[in-house]
Amino acid sequence: MLGDSTTVGVGDPVRGGWRGVGALLAAAFPGARYLNPSVQGARVASVRFEQLPAALRARPDAAVVLVGMNDTLRSDFDPVRVHEDLDAIVGELAAVGARVVTVRFHDHSRVFRLPGPLRRALSARVAELNAVIDAVVRRHGVGCVDLDLMDGAYSLDTWAVDRLHPSELGHRKLAKAFAERLAEQGCEVVAPVSLVCTGGLKITPLHHAAWLLFKGIPWLWRRGRDFLPYAATIVYRSWVGQEAPQQPVEAFRRTS
Repeated sequence: MLGDSTTVGVGDPVRGGWRGVGALLAAAFPGARYLNPSVQGARVASVRFEQLPAALRARPDAAVVLVGMNDTLRSDFDPVRVHEDLDAIVGELAAVGARVVTVRFHDHSRVFRLPGPLRRALSARVAELNAVIDAVVRRHGVGCVDLDLMDGAYSLDTWAVDRLHPSELGHRKLAKAFAERLAEQGCEVVAPVSLVCTGGLKITPLHHAAWLLFKGIPWLWRRGRDFLPYAATIVYRSWVGQEAPQQPVEAFRRTS
């Protein structure tokens, strides 16, 4: 399991830490060795250079890669560089015989409410990221879960208190979707992932209020400052009637 805070398990709190999609998916394959070097805040490059070597040493039969949203929120976002890194990650995993599954992302602004300029800017970035992911998936023929089409993708019970990470139910839905994609590639799912929530900590309205005050507003301020120049560009182009610049899909295709 390679990725960022989602694959760490953030949003599915249990006694002693996080559980999340990785542990829930691993339980579908009793007896399998489970490796999860994921790190909160990871970007695609850090997965390639920091997490991938550990995964390759394990000679995995299956691998899940969920990363990219942290890149979209940074001022130095470069879809060509993201493509190079993601293509290397998926390609090297496939080269050692792993069945690989990744994701294409949903519209976060439909879950996490943002001011109009930030919402339009984020949607444009996610579209560029998804174009990268589509190109990598086509090139290597790996599995992909489209989060935009996942059942309940925009239901609040799918999301944790921060509306950025899946809730326990959301993690279970992710694990179930990953298991289905792995099964399509020949992996035997011994114990299907249940969507019945058990064991997670109950989230109360007080948790929501505390998160907004101590985490949400500071996070929005930090990310807004980093993201604001791009958002301003989106607003200006909208005002003058220009489309936001995007890399064509062809830009992410390598020649043989």
